Amino acid sequence: QVQLVESGGGLVQAGGSLRLSCAASGRVFSSISVGWFRQAPGKERDFVAAISRIARGAYYKSYEDSVKGRFTISRDNAKSTVYLQMNGLKPEDTAVYYCAAVETQDPPREANSFDYWGQGTQVTVSA
Repeated sequence: QVQLVESGGGLVQAGGSLRLSCAASGRVFSSISVGWFRQAPGKERDFVAAISRIARGAYYKSYEDSVKGRFTISRDNAKSTVYLQMNGLKPEDTAVYYCAAVETQDPPREANSFDYWGQGTQVTVSA
């Protein structure tokens, strides 16, 4: 079992920044890959970014096209935490953001491929 707790959401003006955190417990953190997803009201839960567990000394990162160049995913294995740094926020980034974990090397982009989920944190970007 993996327990995930997100934090760092809030209200920010367009162009501003937030850093989301996803703290994990219950499993060896280095063995899991972690993804961030978001869900706006009335919409499906969409992929945002993901980071793999380490392999050959490096992490594999992937991003949804609309956040490339604005969002950065990273992990601190010593703190069992994954971060999502969000810069240049836009009103269309408004959603509940969830982190999710799976015990595979390469994280998928499909929400139903992840086994563990946090409770979500609200991000609201005003125009």
